[in-house]
Amino acid sequence: MKNRSRQKIAQQRIKKLFQEAEKRAKQGRMDLANRYVEIARKISMKYLVRIPKEYRMRYCKKCHSYLLPGKNCMVRLKKHRVVIKCLSCNHFMRYPYIREIKEKRKNK
Repeated sequence: MKNRSRQKIAQQRIKKLFQEAEKRAKQGRMDLANRYVEIARKISMKYLVRIPKEYRMRYCKKCHSYLLPGKNCMVRLKKHRVVIKCLSCNHFMRYPYIREIKEKRKNK
């Protein structure tokens, strides 16, 4: 198999694992959701595939646990940033949302 096709399959598996992790987290099976995230990260590292942005923000970069707002993470908006605090390891992740603010100004 060619390298491109392996990467494409790896990308599909990562998406599927994150979908399953979300399903399990909503059922209350956080241990299984965390395991799915761990497997997805290993696949992405092995096949040199980036995890899509929408999934990258859904797990803690320090303890690699799946984040479900209200259950094991806190989400706040502060000074043009989304601040996510993991309640498992107390790690803060900050993501800017300047693009959305600029788009809002442009539409007015």
